[in-house]
Amino acid sequence: MPDFYTPREMLEKLVGFPTVSDVSNLELIGFVKDYLAGHGVESHLVYDETGKKANLYAVVGPNVEGGVVLSGHTDVVPVKGQAWKTDPFKVVEADGKLYGRGTCDMKGFNALGLALVPDMLKAGLKRPIQIALSYDEEVGCLGAPFMISEMVEKLPRASAVIVGEPSMMQVVSGHKGAIGFMTRVKGFEVHSSLMHTGVSAVMTAARLVEWLRQRFEENMAGTPNDIDAMFEPPFTTLHVGVMKGGSATNITALNASFSCDIRCPASQDPMEWYGRYLEYVGEVEAEIQTIHPEAKITVTARDVNPALKPETEGAAELLARQITGDNGTHVVSYGTEAGQFQREGYSVVVCGPGDIAQAHQPNEYIAIEQFEAGEAFIRRLIETLKE
Repeated sequence: MPDFYTPREMLEKLVGFPTVSDVSNLELIGFVKDYLAGHGVESHLVYDETGKKANLYAVVGPNVEGGVVLSGHTDVVPVKGQAWKTDPFKVVEADGKLYGRGTCDMKGFNALGLALVPDMLKAGLKRPIQIALSYDEEVGCLGAPFMISEMVEKLPRASAVIVGEPSMMQVVSGHKGAIGFMTRVKGFEVHSSLMHTGVSAVMTAARLVEWLRQRFEENMAGTPNDIDAMFEPPFTTLHVGVMKGGSATNITALNASFSCDIRCPASQDPMEWYGRYLEYVGEVEAEIQTIHPEAKITVTARDVNPALKPETEGAAELLARQITGDNGTHVVSYGTEAGQFQREGYSVVVCGPGDIAQAHQPNEYIAIEQFEAGEAFIRRLIETLKE
C-alpha cells in the first residue's frame, strides 16, 4: 500500500534525517525512492564517487516535454556549536513557526513537493512535474551538476525549473555567481634575524590577501552598471574566511594557507576574477623563488557556482509570476543551483517558502503562513499543468 503524508508530516519525516553535508544522505534518499515507488513513480539515483551520497530525480505525470522541475537540495548545515532550544532534527511548532534544521533551507519546499505527489497523479497532468533532489549544495553545489547532466540526456526537456530556496515566495530571477578556492604557500625556514635569506609563507600569504582586499576596496568604490545595481552589494566581493600558518615567532613560516570566495553579480564572471588572482600569484611566486627555488604557491578551486542571469521573457519567470502574482524584480546575493540548471539550457527562477535570514541559524524555522503559501503555489502549479 502507498504511504500518504500531509505536508506537515512529510516535513517532520525529512527533518528527522540528519543530513548534514559531511555525512551520507542515503537514508533520506532511500525513503523518498520507496515513497515514490509506492505511488508507482520510478526514480533515478545519481551517486557521488564514494557511493555514500546520491541525487534523485523522478517524473510525475506523462513523460513528455514542457514540464516543470521542482528542484531542492537534501543536505543541511551543521548544528554543532549552535545554541538550539529544541532538538534540531525534530519539527517543533511554536508561535506560528515550525522549528528544525532544514525547515526553511530547504526541506520545507521538498516536503511540499513530495507530499503532493498523490495530488499530482490524481490530477491527470498533461505536462509532468519533475522532482530533482541533490546532495552537497551547502558545500558548493557539488552534486547537482551530475544530476542535471543526466536529466538533460534522459528526460524530455522541461520548460521551466523552480528552485525552491527560501525567497518568501517572491520570484527571484537572478543571483550572484561564486568561486571558492584554497591558497597554500610553501616558504623556507630560517631564523627571523636572517629573514632576508628565507621565505615567510605567512608574510607571502599576507601579500596575496592584501591584493584581494585592495580589489574589494576598488570594487566597492566603483559605479555599478544597471544589472549589477540590482544586487546588494552591487559589486564583486573578495573574502578571506580562514587563514593558518607559522610555527614560532622567531622562524620564517614554512607553511601558510587561507580560503577565499569571490562572489560576482550576474554581469561578471567569477572565473575572470580567479584568472586575475592567479596572474598575481604567479608574479609573487616567481619573486619568492629567486630567494629559494623550493618556495611555491598552490591554488586549488573548491567549487564554481555560476550566476543565475535574468532572462528576457523567460518561461520560468512568466510561469512563476502567473502563479504568485508577483510582478516585482528580485535578485539575491546568495548562490543556488539555479545557475547550474540555466547553464544547461533550462529557463530557471528561484521561488520558495521561508526567509533566507533564517537559513543556517540556530533555531531555524519556517513560518507556518509561508509553508502554507508554498503549498498553495504547488497546488496552483498542478492546476496549470492540467491545461
